[in-house]
Amino acid sequence: MSAEAAVAAIGWALLHFVWQGALVGCVTALALTVLRNAAPQRRYAVACAGLLLCLAWPLAGLVLGLGSSLNTGKAAGALPGLAVAAGAEGAAGLPAWLLAWCQSHLDWIVGLWATAASALALRMALGLVWIGRAGRTCATDPAWQARLSQMAARCGLGREVRLRIVDGLASPITAGWWRPVVLVPAALVSGMPPQLLEALLAHELGHVQRHDYLVNLLQNLIETLLFYHPAVWWISHRIRLEREQIADDYAAHHLGEPRRLALALSELERLQFSGHHLAQAANGGDLTARIRRLLRPGQQALDWTAALPVLGLALACALGAHVLKPAATSVFAPAPPLVHRDTLRGASSGPIADFSTCAKPQYPHADLNAGHQGTTTLAFLIDAEGRVAESKVERSSGYATMDEASRAAIAECRFKPGTVDGRAAAQWANVQYVWTLE
Repeated sequence: MSAEAAVAAIGWALLHFVWQGALVGCVTALALTVLRNAAPQRRYAVACAGLLLCLAWPLAGLVLGLGSSLNTGKAAGALPGLAVAAGAEGAAGLPAWLLAWCQSHLDWIVGLWATAASALALRMALGLVWIGRAGRTCATDPAWQARLSQMAARCGLGREVRLRIVDGLASPITAGWWRPVVLVPAALVSGMPPQLLEALLAHELGHVQRHDYLVNLLQNLIETLLFYHPAVWWISHRIRLEREQIADDYAAHHLGEPRRLALALSELERLQFSGHHLAQAANGGDLTARIRRLLRPGQQALDWTAALPVLGLALACALGAHVLKPAATSVFAPAPPLVHRDTLRGASSGPIADFSTCAKPQYPHADLNAGHQGTTTLAFLIDAEGRVAESKVERSSGYATMDEASRAAIAECRFKPGTVDGRAAAQWANVQYVWTLE
């Protein structure tokens, strides 16, 4: 596969995700609105499914695009007489003028995306390095380590949870999966009442219990790859909000007093600690809303102002369905009339096509995405049994893959053979395939 084909497949996967992501965001927002009074675990599962779909949909498109280019190239090389091009009938397309512009700038689009994604990946890698170094080199507090180990044992955690004291850290964060570590700001150890700090540690143990660190790493990966789409950031933000509520419920249950955790969160709000976006932090989300939920849990009324983004996404999807889905067709049109190439003597009749056996050519995926159109005129030989024995391009559409797809389609047709002096005889005929984007 050529580098040009790979760039085209990546570029079109990224471009199509503009409307795909809007659709996923719309469906996810509607589902979360319906589940606004359900358990946070259910909303968390829905949001995670939405984010995974944001990754899977363009990835599937990329695989299909690469496979289409690869299969087209193999077919053309292996069977030059009757090459079969991979099709993409019904695939999402764009208006021809916009397709042409995108096609001519795909290298820039992919290049800019790769540059930005690389910068975000570097930022994430540096954060992971910092977390690993802090877990190995920062000091610990034996008294608080013992208390954290006792809490972990009461919560049923079967693995050791380490505690490290970090200067200059904004708030407690949890990192690691196999050997989890809780990083605690030195200012909290010295300045927060022990019972409140214990409540925050119980919250962090909730993240350890649920392996939230791994989920958060996957979130960061998806945000890095699909950074250009606001739906990805919104869904990921909702995952973090629901995750914090689940950890709050976990801590409140094991502490036996939600009020203590609410007071600890209130103290964090007073100190105005900022969030840490690499690992899970106890101050994630809206602290005021979390405190209110702990103290006065109840039904949430539907906030119509919060539905405005949903309506905007729905409008974007409707526009995308109108603009991004033109019909892609290939029309079988005999060159009028079926012309016999042989100079025939005596009474003769031309071949008659059985159109029920003729396969509609599949629009090659790369040509469909690039907005290629044209007309292929074929000459083909129909043998005495009514089969296509040979075919060749008399007038090209301008695109080899579309010509080869036409030859593959005509090879599937069956005919009532022409006759000479009452006997079936091989004869040449012509046909046109008109490739159009409507």
